[in-house]
Amino acid sequence: MLTILNWFLSSVLFIMGVFTFVSNRKHLLSMLLSLEYIVLSLFLLLFIYLNMFNFEFFFSMMFLTFSVCEGALGLSILVSMIRTHGNDYFQSFNILQC
Repeated sequence: MLTILNWFLSSVLFIMGVFTFVSNRKHLLSMLLSLEYIVLSLFLLLFIYLNMFNFEFFFSMMFLTFSVCEGALGLSILVSMIRTHGNDYFQSFNILQC
């Protein structure tokens, strides 16, 4: 019963993260934060799945490593876009202007 509740709660967290990502498209920083929220909810789902079947948690550590790398790349893109364009609004970005 507890595992069903954990699956349900982590699925709700994932759906809320996807809804936030889809509905909030004004700033790049808010979209990056919602992507990190989705990654953390996927990590929780993975951890519950591995714990339910008594597997090793090596893959979850690999997943965390790649999610940290993804976050660092997102922040570096954010910093470079703010330096070139002056803000992080999506309306001010023009693909042809680069």
